[in-house]
Amino acid sequence: MLPELKITQMRYFVLVAQLKSFHAAARQAYRTQPAISLAVRELEQKLGQALFEKGGKTELTPFGEHCLPLFQDLLAHHDRIAREVTQLARHEIGQVSIATVPSVASRLLPHLLARFVSEHPKVQISIQDGNADSVQQLLVQGQVDFCISSIWMPDENIDFLPILSDQVGVVCRRDHPLVAAGGALHWSSLQAYPLVRNGTSRLLEGTEAAGLLESSLLFVSNMISLIAMLEEGIGITTLPYLAFPAGNEQLAFLPLSEPKVERQIGILSRKGRSLSPAAAELMGFLHENMQMRDDSDASVKVSGTS
Repeated sequence: MLPELKITQMRYFVLVAQLKSFHAAARQAYRTQPAISLAVRELEQKLGQALFEKGGKTELTPFGEHCLPLFQDLLAHHDRIAREVTQLARHEIGQVSIATVPSVASRLLPHLLARFVSEHPKVQISIQDGNADSVQQLLVQGQVDFCISSIWMPDENIDFLPILSDQVGVVCRRDHPLVAAGGALHWSSLQAYPLVRNGTSRLLEGTEAAGLLESSLLFVSNMISLIAMLEEGIGITTLPYLAFPAGNEQLAFLPLSEPKVERQIGILSRKGRSLSPAAAELMGFLHENMQMRDDSDASVKVSGTS
């Protein structure tokens, strides 16, 4: 049966061997000399061999000379692991994998992640984006730590922590008659124009505007293609405000006032599963800080505010 060696005893032995003095080792370790001597003697008893020669001089036995580099390697390995585990616990290092919808990835995450990375330079972060369905599936399959998205399919195994309320509006060319008309936008005013459906159009399902989806003849899932078609004037579409391409000079976003449709964006995590310290730190940071950079924009609201 192997002896259970104590790290402290091995550390004291190495210290005595390096300093060639029990007295010096005791002084450096802030212990009494009898305590150091007792620790080394107990280590020798466990090993069944003497580590130091008997007599006044502090000289290693042949067995002690053989043990010294082995114990030094073991202590170095122990200390490296202890440092790494401590850094992990303090979320100073680690790996985090998240998934999010593209609108959040492009509009909300960049400036927040820049802050987080500057405060946690040794944390590795991996980001995948996709539609709400694929993002949720990545979470269910355990491929990511948590997600930032709306939740399409209720799942009893997923916790949803709402953060933002993102209003749906109509997107069209800036020279479109809807822009010139101005005022509150009612769904009935959209019936005269061809609607290009996209992945977020199902937000209209179950509302007064659901009929618009039935009469639509064109569906485009890719956002780049959708924007290109809208710029060509093929039709109009509906999008949550965050999905609207900020800085686009050819398109306009018109909030839909009747019916008023919003999607809830929040953090999705697996129920009953703990996060790593680094992932928990990032999730808490995002929950606390995620909001539009321009808080005056009424189209996107932080959950729980008016």
